Amino acid sequence: MDPSPAPFGRVLTAMVTPFTAGGALDLDGAQVLARHLVDAGNDGLVISGTTGESATTTEAEKDDLLRAVVEAVGDRCSVVAGVGTNDTAASVERATAATKIGAAGLLAVTPYYNRPPQAGVIAHLRAVADASELPVMLYDIPARTGLALETETLVRLAEHPRIVAVKDSKFDLEGTSWVLSRTDLAVYSGDDRWTLPLLALGGVGVVGTSTHLVAARTGEMIAAFLAGDVTRARELHESLLPLYSGIFRAPGTIMVKAALRELGLPGGPVRLPLVDATPEQLTVLVADCAAAGSPLVRGAV
Repeated sequence: MDPSPAPFGRVLTAMVTPFTAGGALDLDGAQVLARHLVDAGNDGLVISGTTGESATTTEAEKDDLLRAVVEAVGDRCSVVAGVGTNDTAASVERATAATKIGAAGLLAVTPYYNRPPQAGVIAHLRAVADASELPVMLYDIPARTGLALETETLVRLAEHPRIVAVKDSKFDLEGTSWVLSRTDLAVYSGDDRWTLPLLALGGVGVVGTSTHLVAARTGEMIAAFLAGDVTRARELHESLLPLYSGIFRAPGTIMVKAALRELGLPGGPVRLPLVDATPEQLTVLVADCAAAGSPLVRGAV
């Protein structure tokens, strides 16, 4: 198989934002975690995305976090900064700031809550792309934003020279197929469970959550598929199913931070309105991870 270009790499993790026990930003922990994730097989890190609790971190915290991660991993991976908001002017400011700090790319989510028409979405996302010379990955996640990027919208946005990819969390295989057939956008799975199906359509990789724990095996699955070994790719996908289920039994941020605590890695608590995993949820998660061959034992990953 001739793999499609992957502008940010094949395996990216939407990194959690580590906090101290008191709830403050843990920049030292963020650097330790970022280096660990790259060492574990990630080609890229998305900072201040959904899993990074971007909704409850300040602009100053986002800048400090991005700066710390860029300093920690340098050019060892693609550091993509989440800059999307539901305010175009604010998103442009975030894009400009991330560019100055040294991000390798930008993640721009569909504007949420306002429910603009598709023409407004196009204008908003083009403004973000115009604000920087960095490549842009769109983030299509209607379950959270209340608004999907329609196929025609994506086709028009793909005309922008710096809009090069989309993180697809829409779960619309027909729509994604049309986008892939009509544009050169690199499609990344926005949900670990859909990585293999999207590869079959022409997707290039994943921006994952379980990849905090299984980046290397995820990379092996993608590489097997792209090499034409579909049987091996399916075996790896099936072996990871218990972990996929475990991570998403509650919001991914909650479960990943619980897993990181068990592994002795930085993560800390979540911020309200999220709440930390209960003992019962942790018990199930431990079993799920063990079933996937990724035990939550210190030093295991």
